[in-house]
Amino acid sequence: MALSIVRDLCTACGDCEPVCPTQSITPFKGVYKIEADTCTECEEEFDVPQCLDVCMEDDCIVTA
Repeated sequence: MALSIVRDLCTACGDCEPVCPTQSITPFKGVYKIEADTCTECEEEFDVPQCLDVCMEDDCIVTA
């Protein structure tokens, strides 16, 4: 599985990008996106996805 960012809810704060252990989060057209090919939902390293842990917007990061 992978996570994705809802463009309409993303504020482009950038808090999620540096905490992603797989570097799957990148800037994209003024907001951020998650590369589904490399996103692991942090399953092997953390109890919860790190991007979800830091995102301030409800329902901005969802399961793809």
